[in-house]
Amino acid sequence: MNTPIESALRFSGRPASASPTDRGTRAPRLIAWIVFLTLAALAVNATAQDSAYPPAGSVLQPKAYVSLQPVPAGRAFEVAVVATISPGFHINAHVPSEEYLIPTKVTAELPPGVLVVETTYPRGVMRAFRFSKTPLRVYESSFTVRMKMRATGSAPLGPQKIGLTVGYQACNQDACLPPTKLSVAADLEIAAVDTPAHPTHAEIFSSAPAEK
Repeated sequence: MNTPIESALRFSGRPASASPTDRGTRAPRLIAWIVFLTLAALAVNATAQDSAYPPAGSVLQPKAYVSLQPVPAGRAFEVAVVATISPGFHINAHVPSEEYLIPTKVTAELPPGVLVVETTYPRGVMRAFRFSKTPLRVYESSFTVRMKMRATGSAPLGPQKIGLTVGYQACNQDACLPPTKLSVAADLEIAAVDTPAHPTHAEIFSSAPAEK
């Protein structure tokens, strides 16, 4: 089977016995093949450029942690989302330094009897980028969002799941990827009111949150 290039070359040849009519029809066909091959080359080049950037959802790797296990009904506890950012990328802080920037935001889908009391985001750091005339406030490397919660006295006992969604936009020095959202879940056990609670993940919850 001939390749498109070989086929195009075949159309460019002209047998000695070819009639003027044959020559007249082959010329447009050759031009059509040249246009086809040019467009194909452009498509391959565009695909190669797109592949230089990872999917937006792969730049952030979030994990969720709970400060107590089990959580007695009527007791306050915390949930933390710890997110790692791929090298070479950053995401905008929750309170961006410019109005046009898309903020990072964590939202929670709560089971019955669980309430969010307060959410604390890190402030971020100021960094200069080629695409901005002024430094921007961003998160880089990793960041932690902490949510103070309470299990009410009426919270159903047993295993529960808190669904968390992280919305963000990732950028590098040259370009920004489309805004995206990632889901992560925090698993906890709601126990009776007087059940002893055991602190967990002290490396995350032992220090005070950086900023409200």
